[in-house]
Amino acid sequence: MNVRRSAAVLGAVAVIGTATPAIAADPSASASPSTARPSGLYGSSDPKYDGVWRQSLAMIAQRAVGVTPSGKAVDWLAEQQCSNGAFAAFRADTSKPCEGTAVFDTNATAAAAQALVAVGDHYGQAREAVEWLKGQQNKDGGWGYAPERPSDTNSTGVVVGALTAVGDDPAVLRSFGKTPYDLLAKWSIACDEDGGGALAYQPDKKGGLAANADATAAGVLGALGKGFVTTTGKAPAAAPECSASGKALEPKDVARNGAAYLTAEMHRTGDHLMSALPGAKDQPDYGNTADAVVALAAQGWTEQAKKPYAWLEKNSGAWVKQSGPAAYAELILAAHAMGEDPRNFAGTDLVRALDATGPAPQTVKKPTGHQAEEPGKSDSGHGVWWIVGTGLVAGIGIGFLLSGRRKRQQP
Repeated sequence: MNVRRSAAVLGAVAVIGTATPAIAADPSASASPSTARPSGLYGSSDPKYDGVWRQSLAMIAQRAVGVTPSGKAVDWLAEQQCSNGAFAAFRADTSKPCEGTAVFDTNATAAAAQALVAVGDHYGQAREAVEWLKGQQNKDGGWGYAPERPSDTNSTGVVVGALTAVGDDPAVLRSFGKTPYDLLAKWSIACDEDGGGALAYQPDKKGGLAANADATAAGVLGALGKGFVTTTGKAPAAAPECSASGKALEPKDVARNGAAYLTAEMHRTGDHLMSALPGAKDQPDYGNTADAVVALAAQGWTEQAKKPYAWLEKNSGAWVKQSGPAAYAELILAAHAMGEDPRNFAGTDLVRALDATGPAPQTVKKPTGHQAEEPGKSDSGHGVWWIVGTGLVAGIGIGFLLSGRRKRQQP
């Protein structure tokens, strides 16, 4: 994630070829907003490029730890949806039709779908979002961050999470005979090559694959059929290392090899990942490190994730305060995946801090442990699994109860 959802629309205009898909953190609270902040929105920065993304992550993280988001917050997200099921990064005026005014965004749509399932009573809207996503699948089996854009690992990962959230099996969704898992396997770097085990964000112009930690974390979760929220997986019997199979990689192989790469890379750089942003020399990447912790925990390698998690506890304080709700959500999800208490993150109550960035949540009983991660069960009664998902782009710069029938926009 790397709070990376913050520039999808900008990325659609100014893409750096096949450069590393790292995006700067959310603009600071002092940034000049292009529009007044809606009362139901989390965060005080300009929502132009990441409104739906950060709203979705905030609510997903709240639900993961037993917090019921404000109905006002849920209403805001629900009303962002267009009549075709898609979401843009942000729509300032939802009374206007989407056609001609909105840039549809697969990452925002997939994240919103998972959030709408998570909060309950919005499965129909989540299903509409997923049906739109299905229509955007590329011939290689994956998704780009916008319609007709080339596939990338991050977008494919977050869409896999949306599919799983509504109860669909990504393995049977094919475009020209290719599934999302085929794409992830194709972009998994061979163990005996440079960056072995990692996934590439996209191939370069010559078809070459370059290791990308952000894409690898997204790819691991996608290959496992998981995403934003996950509890600790069962540790595989195999050692935590990249393993060549001599045949086409299965999803479990992609996940294992990717997790092995992340383990080795964080060990090499001091128990955390480094930023790949242009000009960010020797700077830690807190968001990607949190994503890697989630990915390792989902793979069952909590032992390998302990030191990176401890590094986050010690070092991420200034970053999370500056970066806002999506960053708080990432750390909450990392703590949740590790079986740790996000209300005592090195003395900080991450849940309370996240809640404070948006409308006051409804009062709920504090959970006593992990919420069960069981496919086929949810509060919505639709037999779906809401605690899954993940995804971004290579770019420049950076209610539960609806008060009435949601206003549908005619494209």
